[in-house]
Amino acid sequence: MPTALRWLLYPIVVVGGLAAIVLAVMAVILSLAYPNLPSLEILTDYRPKIPLRVYTADGYLIGEFGEERRAVVSIQDVPAIMKQAILAAEDERFYQHGGVDTLGILRALYANLVGGGKRQGASTITQQVAKNFFLSSEKTYTRKLYEALLSFKIEHNLSKDQIFELYINQIFLGQRAYGFAAAAQTYFGKPLADLTIAEAAMLAGLPKAPSSDNPIAKPKRARLRQQYVLRRMNELGFITDEQQQAALNQALVIKRDSSETPIHAEYVSEMARQIAAERFPEDVYTRGLRVFTTILKDDQEAAYSSLRRGVMDYDRRHGYRGAEAYVDVEGIKSEQDEALEELLQDFHDAEDLHPAIVLQADSKKIRAYRRGGEIVTIDGEGLKVAARMIDDKAPANKRLRRGAIIRIQNDDKDAWRIVQLPEVEGAFLAADPRDGAIRALIGGFDYNRNKFNHTTQAWRQPGSSFKPFIYSAALERGFTPASIINDEPISFPATVTGSQAWEPKNYDGKYEGPMRIRRALARSKNMVSIRLLQASGVRFVQDYVTRFGFDAEKHPPYLTMALGAGSVTPWQLVAGYAVFANGGYRVRPYIVSQIQDDRKQVLAQAAPTTAGDERLRAIDPRNAFLMDSMLRDVTIYGTGARASATLKRRDLAGKTGTTNDHVDAWFCGYQQTVVGCSWIGYDQPKNLGKGETGGSAALPAWIGYMGKVLRDVPESFLPTPDGIVSVAVPDRGKGPALELFYKENAPAEVESVAPADESLAPVD
Repeated sequence: MPTALRWLLYPIVVVGGLAAIVLAVMAVILSLAYPNLPSLEILTDYRPKIPLRVYTADGYLIGEFGEERRAVVSIQDVPAIMKQAILAAEDERFYQHGGVDTLGILRALYANLVGGGKRQGASTITQQVAKNFFLSSEKTYTRKLYEALLSFKIEHNLSKDQIFELYINQIFLGQRAYGFAAAAQTYFGKPLADLTIAEAAMLAGLPKAPSSDNPIAKPKRARLRQQYVLRRMNELGFITDEQQQAALNQALVIKRDSSETPIHAEYVSEMARQIAAERFPEDVYTRGLRVFTTILKDDQEAAYSSLRRGVMDYDRRHGYRGAEAYVDVEGIKSEQDEALEELLQDFHDAEDLHPAIVLQADSKKIRAYRRGGEIVTIDGEGLKVAARMIDDKAPANKRLRRGAIIRIQNDDKDAWRIVQLPEVEGAFLAADPRDGAIRALIGGFDYNRNKFNHTTQAWRQPGSSFKPFIYSAALERGFTPASIINDEPISFPATVTGSQAWEPKNYDGKYEGPMRIRRALARSKNMVSIRLLQASGVRFVQDYVTRFGFDAEKHPPYLTMALGAGSVTPWQLVAGYAVFANGGYRVRPYIVSQIQDDRKQVLAQAAPTTAGDERLRAIDPRNAFLMDSMLRDVTIYGTGARASATLKRRDLAGKTGTTNDHVDAWFCGYQQTVVGCSWIGYDQPKNLGKGETGGSAALPAWIGYMGKVLRDVPESFLPTPDGIVSVAVPDRGKGPALELFYKENAPAEVESVAPADESLAPVD
């Protein structure tokens, strides 16, 4: 053989031999490693960690709890634009390769050799599935080998769509969101089906660096990645030039608080979470439990907006308190300095009360930086409320100057105005009096600021809102709505009270002498309530109020009980007023109706008590009827007259409540289909201010709620029970007036049976 030929064949033989050796070694590795690869059962029987989710009774999501936010979707439910965006960003040849993209590996290998290290990967979607389910994220050749082997096995056992579906549901995308459906809700507050091209491209760009480069943590870097994905989508023919440009021009609205849901029901969600965790403590946050509450979306939103408006109106009446805080703006170079955004990080939006940093302030206008880079100008009417805090004479620690943190709100005319976070708290609770199902629950003004649930946890004095239960006990003792009680000052020496002398007063300081108890309740006369309690027997009444669900030990047997000096929660008051609304039955409020597993199998079901079952009878139906009649007079002629006047209805009943020194303000009342309770007060009890009674501070929120939920509900009244008659009786020399009685307690001259749909006005 010629020498030249030998030198030519020699390297070929050497290379061929080395290749054969490599192939042999690879064959041995494959023969040993492939059978020992992990089972794919975790993929074929996919059971992801699905968070606990809480829903309204009408199916709206209001809360989600778990380390991983995840919403599993089938590949058929993923819109084409989302699939295309993922393929463009991660694996354009996914439907062509067999699990490992050889061209991609060669490209990455070249880049790594030239770069002098392991800098670039070429993982396919299949390889990412293998890594996410079975392997660590370390960048070693051994791990990559196992990843490739697993990818071949996965491709051999699963279809492309099955692999793609696993990827779409499993991949981590930042902000505790796993899977693209969860990410769509987390970042944009919408389902996958509603995503735009721009939004889909933003999400598709997240797998590369989900924790650091998401639109919440690093919006600019996320934007650059989105632009890359859109360019690749265009190059691959998924979108046109026009669609690419439109997507680039679209301003994305990112949810800054990823815990937000469209419905304001954080207190409800937390209650539901606690109930589910108590029932299923082992895996409550990972097995995909679905908790259905009793609240209704429209009712909840009506309660939220009404209470919020009531609290804000109260706060506005008591003046502007000045800057919320101050930040150091010495190093700020311009109005678009990125440091301004960092300075706002510790101040969160409270719905539409946005924090802003004052950049410039004078008597004419304020310029302020709002989160996101917007510079707002407040002047004219928007500045009026804070005018005295701009003056140089304002307290130094409250004056509005450069660096002050203020709250701003957009008004009805799309102009900015200065507002403030209220210091006062509020609560609202509404239920169906027929079975106790909670229809709306607002535990405080802002859950993110104060997680204390005032509807269930706040024990407060009920004030005059407790009087109806005193009056109901008096009816049980033989009093009638026509009974005459003296409204005159009364005093008790220390020898009677056992501690110190007591000289109670009417809330308005006025006394009217002898009067019917019907009028006394409508006018909330303290002297009459005290005398009624004294005549009925305090220990009898203490035991009697337990029929409504109140705790006897929370209402000591003293005459102060007549003024609501005991302790109640809004939850208890709603249950108590429901007895009057439903004709005398005690129903127990409840907020969770059903708990399901991830396959919608019912694991737990509420068994509510329902009015009409005589075993639940709390008071005589005639007692309930008379109390309903008197409580309707409160809303027509008495301290709550604003209710009927505003809503133009005569089937509303309720009672205002104002405690001693104006510490708590209440209004509790009902229409036959819904009972509600509104409260306003400070967490650290203090005077609400002159004139801040239940009728002025708490009633507006109740009216706002009832006005919305009763809009299409016709008037209705309790049917007249057997044994009720109406009699014309004299009234202080002004001629006869009709009054209701138990038949056995009625005066001799019976006029007629009282109609169920008329209220009997107290005679002046």
